[in-house]
Amino acid sequence: MFLLCIKFHNLMKIILFLIIISITVAICFLAAFFWAVRDGQFDDEYTPSVRILLDDDMIDSSKNNS
Repeated sequence: MFLLCIKFHNLMKIILFLIIISITVAICFLAAFFWAVRDGQFDDEYTPSVRILLDDDMIDSSKNNS
């Protein structure tokens, strides 16, 4: 019985360690995402410059198909 308690205690340490590591990794990814958004990584600078080259008919037909 004592040996079973020791194994269970070690298992709980491992689970707690994995939970802490996974939360830390998730916070790091969330911080990297907010940093990329703040720096303008996801800003669309290409589409407005190309929009003037498109015909109005192409724009209207794409809106009607949606």
